[in-house]
Amino acid sequence: MTTKKFRVAFYLRCGYLTKEGKSLIQIRIVLNNERLILGSAGLSVDKNIWDSSKGRAKGRSGEAAALNNKLDKIEADIVYIFHRHEYEENLSLDMIKSEYLGGSQDPGSFMEFFQGFIDEVQKEVGVSRCYASYQKFNVLMKHFKAYIYTKYKRKDLLFGELNFKIINGFEHYLLTDGGCQHNTVMRMMGNLKTITIRAMKFGYLRVDPYANYKIKFNKTDRGFLTEEEIKTIMDKKFSLPRLEVVRDIFIFSCFTGLAYIDVAQLTKENIVEINGRKWIMTKRQKTNVPSNVLLLDVAKAILKKYKDRDPNGRLLPILTNQRMNSYLKEIGDVCGIEKRLTFHLARHCILSFFLKINSLQRLTS
Repeated sequence: MTTKKFRVAFYLRCGYLTKEGKSLIQIRIVLNNERLILGSAGLSVDKNIWDSSKGRAKGRSGEAAALNNKLDKIEADIVYIFHRHEYEENLSLDMIKSEYLGGSQDPGSFMEFFQGFIDEVQKEVGVSRCYASYQKFNVLMKHFKAYIYTKYKRKDLLFGELNFKIINGFEHYLLTDGGCQHNTVMRMMGNLKTITIRAMKFGYLRVDPYANYKIKFNKTDRGFLTEEEIKTIMDKKFSLPRLEVVRDIFIFSCFTGLAYIDVAQLTKENIVEINGRKWIMTKRQKTNVPSNVLLLDVAKAILKKYKDRDPNGRLLPILTNQRMNSYLKEIGDVCGIEKRLTFHLARHCILSFFLKINSLQRLTS
């Protein structure tokens, strides 16, 4: 019986540093004379304390000891997989890799990998992610599919075909055929980079297609609405009920400073009374930071107006962010406001004093 030689090696990934200036540690497995990159170890180290010959951190510091213990555990797990299959005829590096990464087979192409990531995100909605997170990657994939078909008449790409030319061309496509604004394009490019980084960590991508690409946002003045403009929107009578609902929820955000996703998730449990005054107590979806907002009269009146209107128990019958912004554009046109109304704009309407609104009765009646 032929003896099989197997070993696990750790090495630093060159040319890429974490925000702390540390190098990422990669895993390589070797069976006889064949080698295969397993991907990232999920660990990083200061290259000054790294011993490349041993594949471990140098010194006796607590940091080095803790890191080496983690690497020893990773090596032991992989070696255990090897020994379980050591005498099987079909033993291969790909088999070991597949089992170590969770038993899943390697995706045959970049688009299959991309779709697999989106499927995972979708399962995490409501657990560790919000729906908006799933939606942004889903929209990104639709744009990328349209791009490679328009440009190359292809429906898929191999990992080795994903290079700087493809990335740079996608940016150009989004700006032209995609009809997207610069900062929107940059956000999409950043989201796509998330996918490529993940593919590199799994060892599917050998070369970083973003190596020479820079994501740069243009500075923008988000602006804000004046007291007079807010009053104009509140005073306006709408013949279409949908515009009235969107107007009310927009005004609610103006008087609370809550983002779209935070307004959408408000329930009765978020309203707390302290010393006779009502507060909204929640956590910002984006940052998970606690947010305590005093409920002003205008906001309270809007909540009262829509009490028990939503069958899902939410305080306000909010629509999708895209639909809200579409209707807000109509509202801006009807009210003669030249600024581009979006739900996000409401968060910048921080009022330094209470507005004296004579039309509040009409708004909440």
